[in-house]
Amino acid sequence: MKILVLAKHVPDTETVVKISSGGKSIDEADFKYMVNPCDEYAMEEAIRTQEKFKGESIVVSVGPSRAQETIRKALAMGMDRGVWINTEGFSGALDSYSVALAISKVVAEEKPDVIFAGLNTTDEGAGNVGPMVAEFAGIPSLINISKIEWQNEGKSLRGERDVEGGIVEVYEAQLPLLIAPHQNLNDPRFPSLPGIMKAKKKPIAEKKAADLITEKPVVEIRNYKLPPEKAPGKIFKGKPVEEMVTEVVKLLRSEAKVI
Repeated sequence: MKILVLAKHVPDTETVVKISSGGKSIDEADFKYMVNPCDEYAMEEAIRTQEKFKGESIVVSVGPSRAQETIRKALAMGMDRGVWINTEGFSGALDSYSVALAISKVVAEEKPDVIFAGLNTTDEGAGNVGPMVAEFAGIPSLINISKIEWQNEGKSLRGERDVEGGIVEVYEAQLPLLIAPHQNLNDPRFPSLPGIMKAKKKPIAEKKAADLITEKPVVEIRNYKLPPEKAPGKIFKGKPVEEMVTEVVKLLRSEAKVI
């Protein structure tokens, strides 16, 4: 079985976001980066699937040279090789459509049996690159899957998705397909020291974004804006409790509009 994972290198969740002058971009000067947390569940499920059915696993990441850090972590966890779509020197804008288009060309070349993608990203939070890659590849996608039962010696599967009210949706699908795991599907492993050492020797193929992205982006970013600062909290004291409760309820209705 050939398994492909989509992974993204994202700003650390504790990063303080600053907007560049002009408001059309983010100032990344002081950013620290990390593996997108949801992608770790995709990596783990890919490794477990490979352990079950053998074959080969490939991790794909789009970005500048720092994106290789995410690829190396996947290799340290146990994946076989990486594909880095290098965006350095790429003059065009990158939206979800452009990224999915570039990845889809790698998919067409690799011809995987199954693709695992993170459910979402902590930076943009769109969650649409995986489904778009599946659409470009002409394969089905199962999103937010919390349980997988492989069938027919890995040629098909039964997937479950939890929805509101305790309801479970059940899907049956044939390979090839794309799966975006829910965090309940597995517990991502930590890379071992031997795995980290082996990862240094595993191959990472480089592809230029300019060679893969031949269409203009479909999303235009006009400006970024930080959310308004929260007003300071109000403290009620020095009055009878009944009077303060009445005042709090009044403010919850008129200002907070939560009741």
